Amino acid sequence: MSRILLLSGPSLDRLGQREPELYGTATLDELVTDARTVAEAHGHALDHFQTSDEEALVRAVRDARGRYAAIVINAAHYTHTSPALADALGSFRGVKIELHLTNPNAREQWRRVSLVAPEVDGSVAGLGRIGYGLALEAVCERLVER
Repeated sequence: MSRILLLSGPSLDRLGQREPELYGTATLDELVTDARTVAEAHGHALDHFQTSDEEALVRAVRDARGRYAAIVINAAHYTHTSPALADALGSFRGVKIELHLTNPNAREQWRRVSLVAPEVDGSVAGLGRIGYGLALEAVCERLVER
């Protein structure tokens, strides 16, 4: 059994209330439950941490080294603005998946550049709620390969 860390960035704690036409009606707790269900079905444990603080998110990635086999991260706004987060992800040697509810490439121009994308194994974007389960499926498959 491996431990997987699911990280959620700014404003994701407002899911279900914040722009449901864009982000859906599921709450963050529901998305975490979806992810945990997939992880546990594969025999893995999932921990979740949400913060709107960039420093806390970077620290969570750094602290994951040696404790977690994989990170799934929905960095929200910090995807596009945080070189510090990208550097932290680059130093994590486990499986890393970037996750977005919406498709950043179909949105505003500033959202089309991901600073974290070069530091992760893959991305799941634009699939809404089902993306959480798919991201965990990808992590579980990668863990078997290692």
